[in-house]
Amino acid sequence: MDFFALLVTAVGLSMDAFSVALCKGLSLKEVRAKEGVITGLYFGGFQAFMPIIGYFLGSAFYSKIQAWDHWIAFGLLAFLGVNMIVESFKEEDQVTADFTPKEMIPLAVATSIDALIVGVTFAILKVNIYVSALFIGVCTFVLSFIGVCLGFKFGQKFERGAQILGGVLLILIGAKVLIDHLGLLA
Repeated sequence: MDFFALLVTAVGLSMDAFSVALCKGLSLKEVRAKEGVITGLYFGGFQAFMPIIGYFLGSAFYSKIQAWDHWIAFGLLAFLGVNMIVESFKEEDQVTADFTPKEMIPLAVATSIDALIVGVTFAILKVNIYVSALFIGVCTFVLSFIGVCLGFKFGQKFERGAQILGGVLLILIGAKVLIDHLGLLA
């Protein structure tokens, strides 16, 4: 996976966290760097850890799925992308100004499940998982921090658009994997 594909994947995966961070920012009476850092650490940490778990799960089963690996990678990424787009049109639960582990861990897990599935795809593509996971985690940290600040400043105006963009990016990465494997643009 080249740098651009990894960047697009990281941004796509970060969009759920960015959307929730926007809501967290909206719930604040005043914004301080502390809330942005806490949100970034939770979301970035989980987004970095989940692909590693998915990678090792995918590696364990790779020999059984090797003949269809490109279709599986495409299917998983397309499914995640479409799901993100559909979710963007559903009513969300209210997000509070609570930054305790009791509040943040479930949000971090919920926003990083897609990263677990991408980790399976990374195993299929033989991606360097530690570099990729670190990159995804840092990207999510930065976007989550920015999300809290923007949420405080602009409210929920961008939430749906961020989720749609993330979904489209994941679908495009899945299509790129399939096109590269099938040699359609060669």
